[in-house]
Amino acid sequence: MEHIYGRDRNQIRMISLEEMIEKESLVRIIDAFVDMLDLQQFEFTYFQLNKEGRPPFHPATMMKLYLYGYQNTIRSCRKLEKACKTNIEVMWLINEQRPHYRTIANFRKDNSKAFKVVFRHFVALLKDWKLIDGKTIAIDSFKIRAQNSLKNNFNERKIKRHIDYIDNKIAEYEQALDGEFDRDTRDKLEHNKQKKDTYQKVSRQLKETNDGQLSTTDPDARAVVFQRNSVKVGYNVQAVSDAKNKLLIAADTGDVNDTKALAVMVEKTQENLGELEEGIKINVLADKGYHSGRELKKCEELGVTTYISPKESSSGKTNPDFAMQSFIYNEAQDTYTCPAKQTLNTNGRWYNKKLNNGRLSYKVKHYKTKACEGCPLRIKCTTNKLGRVIERTEYQEYTDRNNDRVNINPEYYRQRQQIIEHQFGTLKRQWHFDYTLTRTKGKVLGEVYLAFTCYNLKRIVSILGFEALMNKIKAIFILFSSKYALFRIRINHFKHFLTKIFIPIQNKNNFNIFE
Repeated sequence: MEHIYGRDRNQIRMISLEEMIEKESLVRIIDAFVDMLDLQQFEFTYFQLNKEGRPPFHPATMMKLYLYGYQNTIRSCRKLEKACKTNIEVMWLINEQRPHYRTIANFRKDNSKAFKVVFRHFVALLKDWKLIDGKTIAIDSFKIRAQNSLKNNFNERKIKRHIDYIDNKIAEYEQALDGEFDRDTRDKLEHNKQKKDTYQKVSRQLKETNDGQLSTTDPDARAVVFQRNSVKVGYNVQAVSDAKNKLLIAADTGDVNDTKALAVMVEKTQENLGELEEGIKINVLADKGYHSGRELKKCEELGVTTYISPKESSSGKTNPDFAMQSFIYNEAQDTYTCPAKQTLNTNGRWYNKKLNNGRLSYKVKHYKTKACEGCPLRIKCTTNKLGRVIERTEYQEYTDRNNDRVNINPEYYRQRQQIIEHQFGTLKRQWHFDYTLTRTKGKVLGEVYLAFTCYNLKRIVSILGFEALMNKIKAIFILFSSKYALFRIRINHFKHFLTKIFIPIQNKNNFNIFE
């Protein structure tokens, strides 16, 4: 018995790249998908050719390269450049072209808006194929690290700590300065003064932002709480998934938390899906991080039904028997009844109440009763000297309706996790999409759309099967090609007609309208 040996690497063989690619390889889907798209309408850069200079790579070539790279965890432009020379599937996909890594990087950087349009076009296509219906959607977010270290992210407290430390060092060096020939100490002194000027400049920039923090490498990145309360600089990526086949239909890079993202994501979903079939109304599922009366009101105005996990009141955490939910509201009389069967009244005035950050405010009414003075349950109910006070916000009716829907249909709400969270596991764990390679919000969002397009493309292969999906893509490609061919025929006839008319003018004025 002998070991298995391979073939002689010096043996010449007659074989094509086509033969080396499996018949149902995903790379064939990518190739057909990009060829199906009319990339000119998506405003990709370098689509129009100049008369002079080196010709650019076609946007279809670069789009295919990135779709393959993101599906196979090859996101770095240098790794993609290497794959063009060593990866047989990539060589087949882009016809053995070898773009430089800077060309690859610039394509991703310059086409973030085009990636968004491609994603929206793909979502519309999936809707036409009946793979998305819009009846039930789930919204959630995940964090990705930015191209900005925590060291280069500042807030007022951090800057003050740095400046105080530098002031102490400056005082030490000035005290230790021994004559004009102590060059080493003078250099250290000058260096610390320059650092202080830098931090003071950052402090001035921070005051202009009105955001509480500033990142110097990527100005749009923010300090975000990741898992296990670790703080890193990154983005909070919002995502929307349709319940029918768990396909992603909208995305955004929002604030550091989810409180103000609900209505924005609903609007983006409606924009991407367009008009739904008659009788279909969108139901939205989301966790308690999205629970906000202001956002729930906006969603009702947008015509969607919300199922957002209710938030516990602060009093409910210490003593559930006397939480706000235990106080019954009488809408006709505008009063509350407490667990002790006493009535809490209001003076009818609305008071402005600000959130902790001071940027948002809302109106509340106060409800209280004098019966708290001799109530035997007062010790369990409240520690307030003036007795128990109930605050009813201007959005309470919207909150109550949402909470009632969730409490009545708990099984329906529990679908949220299986609709939206599996995608995050695939993107972050399998595809390593837990950090961004671009800077600023627009470019990062473009990269998110690129990753989401890859996910949907791979997902529908599992749903439809290779052959069925390829047939659908080919049908659209044939339709697009026939329309384009008809358009070219009409243009050629039009040019022929114009040439006949403008021949005397061309000969007289020596110009060509087709140049």
